[in-house]
Amino acid sequence: MHNLNFITDLASPDLDPYVRLTEAQLFHAKGTQDGLFIAESPKVIERALRAGYQPASLLVEEKFLDRDLDDLDHEMAMNQTEGLGRTPIYVINDQQIRQLAGYNLLRGALAAMYRVQRPSFADFLKALPNAHPRIAILEHIVNPANIGAIFRSAAALGIDGVIVTSDSADPLYRRSSRVSMGTVFQVPWTYIDAKIWQTEGISLLHRLGYQTAAMALRHNTIRIDDPQLVKIDKLAVILGSEGPGLEERTIMQSDFSIKIPMATGVDSLNVAAASALAFWELGNRKQDN
Repeated sequence: MHNLNFITDLASPDLDPYVRLTEAQLFHAKGTQDGLFIAESPKVIERALRAGYQPASLLVEEKFLDRDLDDLDHEMAMNQTEGLGRTPIYVINDQQIRQLAGYNLLRGALAAMYRVQRPSFADFLKALPNAHPRIAILEHIVNPANIGAIFRSAAALGIDGVIVTSDSADPLYRRSSRVSMGTVFQVPWTYIDAKIWQTEGISLLHRLGYQTAAMALRHNTIRIDDPQLVKIDKLAVILGSEGPGLEERTIMQSDFSIKIPMATGVDSLNVAAASALAFWELGNRKQDN
């Protein structure tokens, strides 16, 4: 039995997380230990639940109520995920939605979920189970869609963990998690403060046994399919901002700079596309056979 609450007043504070609070305000939401985020669609919500995130509430459009709850219940049953219990489910009708300018529920149910505390940079790396890990470092990547796409590629192509600098878009932003199809809840990840990353990030990686490969063009850049990269015991692939790319300091301190071979006249790819190619070549891909 679901805990349904039919909304009669759009000014209700119960709707604040969905229609009035910004991503930053959700991050620092009052009454929570680590903040909130919004998960969008039954598939994304179920993956978040399966990963251990706890829902504060759900928001569903009345005409799609049965569809969305059936989808969510099915996903949870298929994956043996604990149900919603007495989590409040707020229901609004299509007339109310039209009064919320620029807002829709076309992608299905939304859930406000509690964030969890992230481990430190060092603790995160030490906890990775793979003896020969491949990780990605995302430096100042500010587009949430790119963050989501990179996580989706990381999940599909054998990246064991992702480190996100604090000046990047947040992987739990609504657009990030939606574009990732919920894989932000599957791939282990954590943050590193941007200032700490710039001053000692690569040194910390080196002390933990990692070699680093910065995706950047230099006179000594090697191809991503260079055989010496495959032999590295612990490898961190570093991807940079959509515009200016990686910081010069990051490139200079890295063990390698790597490139994707391209046709004449083209010097770069979108960072999300570049990540997919790099992860395909360098990740620990799981083989079906």
